[in-house]
Amino acid sequence: MEGYRLFRKDRQGRRGGGVALYVNDQLECMELHLGMDEEPTESLWVRIKGRAGAGDIIAGVCYRPPDQGDQADEALYRQIGAASCSQALVLMGDFNHPDICWRDNAAERKQSRKFLECVDDNFLFQVIEEPTRRGAMLDLVLTNKEGLVGDVKLKGSLGCSDHKMVEFKILRAARRACSKLTTLDFRRADFGLFRDLLGRILWDKALEGRGAQDSWPVFKGHLLQAQE
Repeated sequence: MEGYRLFRKDRQGRRGGGVALYVNDQLECMELHLGMDEEPTESLWVRIKGRAGAGDIIAGVCYRPPDQGDQADEALYRQIGAASCSQALVLMGDFNHPDICWRDNAAERKQSRKFLECVDDNFLFQVIEEPTRRGAMLDLVLTNKEGLVGDVKLKGSLGCSDHKMVEFKILRAARRACSKLTTLDFRRADFGLFRDLLGRILWDKALEGRGAQDSWPVFKGHLLQAQE
């Protein structure tokens, strides 16, 4: 998408699956590998630079297949643990744990209980409160800082997906990347010619009968024309 930087991790060995994250290209960001590239998880992590004094934000996206084995689960939990050491973490994705009751912090299946242990051990908050697919809460948003995520809304499906879209705000200012706008180099300007061009304007006539408000755009127009 134009105006965004794409991070992606494709599923290996067959079509479909994988995760992706688009970040506005005005934000400073970099992908984090957490030293675990060899581990078989469908997840990726991006550090977004925060403004001075605000700290950085780590954004993670994850897809956990329903039949994922214990080894891949443990690898994912290690990644979550490493990312949770940051000041501000937002982790989103489809974790496929429909049996978890987040109100009671309980689950029926062993794998779901292990996931809850990971969430508790890393002091994470889960902010989704409504089902996201056919009455099940599969898609989650987790954060390690209370108040970091707000204005959570569930919306219609995207394309042919049968999951609801989750919209939310990260309530922390991010640092803008350096501007890519071109600017004039006035150190190389010919100010003699500049003064001469402006001196040719009959200002009394150009500004006759105008107040300060109306005179300004006239003056600015002549100034920019001479500058060009």
